[in-house]
Order: sequence, then C-alpha cells, then structure tokens
Amino acid sequence: MADIFDEVEADLRAERAQKLLVRYGIWLLVAAMLAVGLAAGWQVWNWYQLRRDRATAAVYLDAMFAAGQAGPAGQHPGDKLAIDRFARVVARGPDGYRTLARLQQAALEAEAGDQAAAAALWSQVADDGAADPLLRELASLLWVDHQLDTGNPQALSERLAPLAAPGSPWHSLAQESAALLDLRQGHTDQASRSLRSLAHDATAPRGVRERADALLQRLGS
Repeated sequence: MADIFDEVEADLRAERAQKLLVRYGIWLLVAAMLAVGLAAGWQVWNWYQLRRDRATAAVYLDAMFAAGQAGPAGQHPGDKLAIDRFARVVARGPDGYRTLARLQQAALEAEAGDQAAAAALWSQVADDGAADPLLRELASLLWVDHQLDTGNPQALSERLAPLAAPGSPWHSLAQESAALLDLRQGHTDQASRSLRSLAHDATAPRGVRERADALLQRLGS
C-alpha cells in the first residue's frame, strides 16, 4: 500500500510541476535570458573600460615623452604637443588620468609663461570632488605659489589656511608660502616667527628648513 501512495504522490507532484511550468515557464525563460544578457554586458563593459584605459595610458605616456624632449638653450620643442595630448587625456580619460594630466598640463603652461591657463587648470583640480584629496591640495598649493608675487593676498591666505594646518601633508610647504606672503605684505615679524618654526621643525623637509634658515639670516633674525 505504501508503494501505491508514493506513486500517487509522485504523480501529483509531477502534475503540479507541469502546471507551474506552463503557467510561469515564459517568465523563467525571460529571467534566464536576462541573466545571460547582464553577464555578457558586464564583460563587454569591462573590455571597453580596459581598452579605454590602455588608450589613455598610451596618450599620457606620449605626452610625457614629448614634454621631456629638451631643445637648445633649455627650450622644450615638444611642450606644445605635450599640452595638446594632455588636453586629450583630460577630455576623454578616466578620473585618475584626468587629474594627473591637468597637473602636467598646468606645469607646462606655467613654464611657457601662461600663468592664467596654469591657474585655471590648478583650480579645476582643486575643485574636482572626484580627484584624490592629496592631489587637490597640491593643486591649491601650486595655484598659490605661482601667484605669491601678484595674486590677491586675502585669496591666497584663504587657500593656504587649510594646507598650513598641523595635520596637513602639505603643512611645511604651505607655512613657507604663508611666510613669503607675509614678507610681501610687510609683516616681517609674523614671517620671522613662521620661518623660525620651520627652521627648527624636524618633520619639515630638509630643503624647506634650509630655505627658512637662509631667509632668517637675510632678515637678520
């Protein structure tokens, strides 16, 4: 008797399964096709990203090579080509390459004498929320340093304030820039205090300490 009941139960399960398959089979097929399509799409997207990154890397390296071609009397005939190629990376590359390309392009523009173009590029990096915070702060510092002689003192001080904070990785360099800005404005005592602090700061880079000490000697401090 047990075998008969088992056979009946098996038949009932098979019949229910067949009814469910008839009722929901099309949706199961759609779900399976969707899963396959998503997997294929993901692979295609990864392939596209890899191809784009490789292409960007090639353009970036070409630009670096062009920028390093020194000419006679310190001229760099490849700078214009390098600037154009860095601009291509900025326009098409992923975030990381875009940030580095802007910094390189800004340095070349500054070297060529176009301080306005360089400052605009540094500002773009500093204001780019997708960029690495360390590079954003570096861009702000470079923006200040290239305008220490001519820029608005208040605007420069506002940019330097967070960079000169004790916990900032750019603390020493920003403090040095702040001291130079004080000297420009005639705030000699404040500048001397900052320079003395830098000269005796064991955590500051050696070059910063030596420059601070040399300035103090010139100031008679």
